[in-house]
Amino acid sequence: AVVSTQSTGKNEMVNLEFSEYHFFDDVLSDMKLTPSDIEIPVPRYFTQENEKDIKDRMKLMAETLAKYRLDDTGDKKENTKMSLEEAIRIIQVHERARQGCLRAKFMREIRAQEEREKMLSMQGASTMDPDVASTIIQKVWKGYSQRNKTLKLREKELIFIGMQASSDLPSNHKDSPTNKLARREEERVMIQSQHEREYHDALVSIKEKIREAEGPDIKENMQDQIRQWFIETRDASGKFPEYPSDDEGGSAAIFKTKEGVELEEGNGEGSKKKGKKGKKKKGEKKEKKKKGKKKGKGDGGG
Repeated sequence: AVVSTQSTGKNEMVNLEFSEYHFFDDVLSDMKLTPSDIEIPVPRYFTQENEKDIKDRMKLMAETLAKYRLDDTGDKKENTKMSLEEAIRIIQVHERARQGCLRAKFMREIRAQEEREKMLSMQGASTMDPDVASTIIQKVWKGYSQRNKTLKLREKELIFIGMQASSDLPSNHKDSPTNKLARREEERVMIQSQHEREYHDALVSIKEKIREAEGPDIKENMQDQIRQWFIETRDASGKFPEYPSDDEGGSAAIFKTKEGVELEEGNGEGSKKKGKKGKKKKGEKKEKKKKGKKKGKGDGGG
């Protein structure tokens, strides 16, 4: 249902924009998102379960690309030959352009600094009370120091409750939470793959055990049922039936027909029993009516 809904939405967007590729720049800018935010991540279990198929596919793609890339690179080498003088000229042009950009940026900064100095000289030196100036400096410094203390306390609290790694241990240390989590995940994947192998091996071994232990009995019971079917059909029609062909289902068709006959016989016996019960009930009602009539005559004569 999800895939069909997505394909329907895709078809409508193609019909509206007349393009197979859609540009979401305006939508992303309105929602303040980046292109990486709307990428659909592939679940890890999908890559882990289909790891063999993915590796085979990547190997085939790499071989195919390598095969055709060799031919393309051969043509490109012939078409992209360049002399030493031409290569030097291109490098010089790019280096001069880079130096020119840096020089222009430097001159722009110098002009901006000169303009700021002119503005300050025109406004004159600002006068401020020393007490006011010290109060402002103290306010800024206290805010800065308190923010640092708050960040440190928050970091200690996160470390204490185990939501953040300790800054004492480097990130590449073996006892860091990140490395511990990675090791546990690898162990989990290894155990999962081992259990899966054991499960498939157990399926084969259990099937073989059942075939060895119960196979002869099952085979004998099926042969007896087929013989019984032949005998019952011969008694009913006077001749042996033809064995069903492979298109008709073979021996499976015999068991199906036998099950259908048994069901019909069961239904017939049930209807007979119901009929007998109904006849018994009708007979009992008639007897009761006769007895009632006899009693009425006897009372009248008395």
